[in-house]
Amino acid sequence: MTSRPKIITTFAVSKIIQPIYTGGDAGLSRNGQVLVTCLGEEALLTNLDTGQLLARVEGDGEVLTALLVTPSVSHLITCSRSLSMRVYSLEPSNDSPELLNPVLQRTLKPHTTPVITAAVDRTGTLLATGGADGVIKVWDINGGYVTHTFRGHAGVISALHFFEAHESVVQSRTSTKQRRKSQRLQEDDDCDGHTVGAEEKEGSALKFYLASGSEDGKIRIWDLIKRKAIITLDSHVSVVRSLCFSREQNALLSGSRDKTAIIWEPRTWKAMKVVPVLEGLETAGFLSTGEFFYTGGESNILRIWETETGREVTKEQVVGTEDSGILHILYNSSLDFLVTVHTNQTLVIHSLVPLLTLQFGGKLDPLPILRHLSGTHDEIIDLSYVTQGRELLALATNSEDIRLVSLAARTDTISSATGQYFGADVALLQGHEDIIICLDVDWSGCWLATGAKDNTARLWRIDHMNQSYESFAVFTGHAESLGAISLPNQPPPVGSTAHSNPLDHPPSFLLTGSQDRTVKRWEVVPKSIVKGDKRNPRAIYTRKAHDKDINAIATNHNSTLFASASQDRTVKIWAVEEGEVQGVLRGHRRGVWSVKFAAKETPPITGDSGPASSSRGLVLTGSGDKTVKIWSLSDYSCLRTLEGHTNSVLKVIWMPLSQHNNDTEVQEPSRHRGVQIASAGGDGLVKIWDANSGECDCTLDNHTDRVWALTVNPSDSTVISGGGDSVVTFWKDTTSSTIAASAAASTARVEQEQQLQNYIHHGSYREAITLALQLNHPARLLALLTTVVNTNPPEPTSLSGLLAVDDVLQHLADEQLFTLLLRLRDWNTNARTAPVAQRILWVLAKSYPATRLAGLKGRGKGSGLKDVLDGLRAYTERHYKRMEELVDESYLVDYTLREMEAVGFVDEDIAMTGVAA
Repeated sequence: MTSRPKIITTFAVSKIIQPIYTGGDAGLSRNGQVLVTCLGEEALLTNLDTGQLLARVEGDGEVLTALLVTPSVSHLITCSRSLSMRVYSLEPSNDSPELLNPVLQRTLKPHTTPVITAAVDRTGTLLATGGADGVIKVWDINGGYVTHTFRGHAGVISALHFFEAHESVVQSRTSTKQRRKSQRLQEDDDCDGHTVGAEEKEGSALKFYLASGSEDGKIRIWDLIKRKAIITLDSHVSVVRSLCFSREQNALLSGSRDKTAIIWEPRTWKAMKVVPVLEGLETAGFLSTGEFFYTGGESNILRIWETETGREVTKEQVVGTEDSGILHILYNSSLDFLVTVHTNQTLVIHSLVPLLTLQFGGKLDPLPILRHLSGTHDEIIDLSYVTQGRELLALATNSEDIRLVSLAARTDTISSATGQYFGADVALLQGHEDIIICLDVDWSGCWLATGAKDNTARLWRIDHMNQSYESFAVFTGHAESLGAISLPNQPPPVGSTAHSNPLDHPPSFLLTGSQDRTVKRWEVVPKSIVKGDKRNPRAIYTRKAHDKDINAIATNHNSTLFASASQDRTVKIWAVEEGEVQGVLRGHRRGVWSVKFAAKETPPITGDSGPASSSRGLVLTGSGDKTVKIWSLSDYSCLRTLEGHTNSVLKVIWMPLSQHNNDTEVQEPSRHRGVQIASAGGDGLVKIWDANSGECDCTLDNHTDRVWALTVNPSDSTVISGGGDSVVTFWKDTTSSTIAASAAASTARVEQEQQLQNYIHHGSYREAITLALQLNHPARLLALLTTVVNTNPPEPTSLSGLLAVDDVLQHLADEQLFTLLLRLRDWNTNARTAPVAQRILWVLAKSYPATRLAGLKGRGKGSGLKDVLDGLRAYTERHYKRMEELVDESYLVDYTLREMEAVGFVDEDIAMTGVAA
């Protein structure tokens, strides 16, 4: 019986959904396309339209305290707790014009304390930094030097803002006599019927100013030309968090944590309007021409106000929770949207279009949300495909909400308004009051079930076509948090209404398992039947299932059996209808974290004790004892135990038996691979196993924390893993391409080897040596060169013995030359091959200048020219020493022969006769 050929299983990372923001500063380019965010000690630049990562800037090991980008995206500035400030120039990448290549220009130490806030002017040439020491410095970004240093604040600098204004509209600190004289002149001009207008304003000089706010509530206006403070504004009683100037309104806006926003008039620097916003502000700024301004703070709501009246134009909104709030609002006057950055590490894009039609005195609904951006998904506990076309991914992210993420391919027609690119947030399913622990989907992907720590389960209806994602039913009855949930996965008959229209036909039942050690089967009744009835779904039965927490529940292919896995180290098989135990799987030494039934068409597998029947089905389990076990439902015995993880096995799945693609080349490897399973562990690894042999086919490593979630796309065998590092990795099955590439490489190598034999046979040394170097055949290359060196007689004027070989050796590429030197080093270690090595080395030394040889570099570490020459020198000295010893011994032989000639020899025939006698 012939054995099945070994098929090498390979997977490669095709896509990644990873964090882009974990708190701190954020910035937006002038055109609204480039988003700059902090990711711990790193800075990320992301295309806001497509979600593509443009560049990643590594930090210095300390958390970033300030981050900003110039409006034209020409420079990036980062400041960290290490007291360093780095300035990067952003240039288009050579690999792709869409990407950016950050080039470090300089590293500076701007302050003796960490930089708390920073700002750039509209031209992107000046940078202001404010430290915890109360000092403000203005820098030339291109030159890297300080242009101004301002002192005067008593506390931490909390806000900075560059602005430009005409000298005639900004009043500096002058004496009382000068102010009165100026007022009299103004009155005289008014009496003459002449007022200061745009002409005087335009005729006056445009001056540059810097506004700064500190934690003592004071605001200072600095004249960058005169290099001094022209006024100190002292009306806030808490930290000033935001400053913004509007040239159209000729007003300065300040927002503070004292729950007020103040509009200042630059002529007199008096407060024109004090707006009580009744919340601690973190950010405020003017919109467009300055007719409106926005505020955001601890209430976690975006509010719009009229500048002239100080009236809020947005209707009353629901205040957020205590742990939520708005940190930043990113906006540029040329944009029709703004981005709010929240403390829960999410970014929300709001449309400003409704402001264009707002009438005077009218009220405005909260600005419509274009889309959400998740800065980080936190710890991913569970995930699954949803919708019939598997267009969305549902994520349970250590929160009370389910995030639906788009899996659409990236296109060029995407805009900030649609946001339907790969990895974009599509919807947020809100309803649970505590962290969601588990989720499951039915056969169609239109119904999603979730279980949470609030002791409830929910069934969600996913209608992606109509953008409808609603909670269908709530299941209440468990005494403790839910840790396991399962829906039936048996599709209805083809042609039935339930099969053609699954949105109107919810699953018939729901199974849940809880920390209260019970399992419940719930009846799911369509809303059309209970219309007008507000009763909650009822539990058909409740069973005391285990002695400890229940971690997982799975239903078999025809919804007749279900399995429950528990921390009590057992897995129980139940009848769905009666709720009676059919069998118990014992053998794990720790709690069981995951359980899965095999598909109906799964063939029999070979267990540790021989072939086993799979007529009744197979069950797969993963445990805290670091093992994966395959069980037979025929006798509830363990068929095979798979060992390889170095930590708890947290998730197990069966791999698809075949891929449903039209390309037969893609289907062929999957048919020959047999039954495979995948497991995810606390060691951060995903392993693909051969169920028949028990061997690990491949190990997938892209996570830095434990992998909690694992699923697979049955159409193309793409494996998706999610872990505690907030990363979702898509593993593409590259087995087919690997086999094809391996076969093509083998064919090409056989052809080249045959060609090499032909060259040797015909004496084409030039082509043979070149091909031997290319194929990396040291033995054949040595045989070729030995033949050349031993050519008798050698060709005249030839260094190696043949002029054609001399020509080949004199025209080698750097890589070929270095490879040949490596071979000479190896041959030189053997006394039998050393003469050939020395001869060829002499040819190379005669053929190439020393500068050419000195510039050779190897690919691997420790394979430089110096190492090669050291190896050649060591054995060459040994060979010369051996030759010197042979020469010395030859003198003794000569002496012995001469002495024997002097004594004389007895005739050989006589000597032989004597010996015979």
